Amino acid sequence: VQLQASGGGLVQAGGSLRLSCAASGRTFGSSDMGWFRQAPGKERAFVAAINWSDDKTYYADSVKGRFTISGDNADNTVYLQMDSLKPEDTAVYYCAAKSGRGSFYYTYNYNVWGQGTLVTVSS
Repeated sequence: VQLQASGGGLVQAGGSLRLSCAASGRTFGSSDMGWFRQAPGKERAFVAAINWSDDKTYYADSVKGRFTISGDNADNTVYLQMDSLKPEDTAVYYCAAKSGRGSFYYTYNYNVWGQGTLVTVSS
């Protein structure tokens, strides 16, 4: 499977963006999906994830209440709705697919990555 992330851009603080991650090649199947972000000079960090088997969602504390992950396994697309954006949300955002039982929070448990989309939040 290949992942294609899109929807990034420049937005003012307090604004919203919706990121999309489309899979091609095959369906998500049993792979759970996550979003990570990497700010300049920082390590890639967990943002949100969704478990297809029970529709449970997981969020980093820094985005909880502002970001929403959703998706449709049948359409092979995952979304990240980002509201009340802050300058500190500026980063390249990556979607990733995880198969297996490892934690959602760690990059090494994800085996397929999209190319990233840049989100810039101005103050």
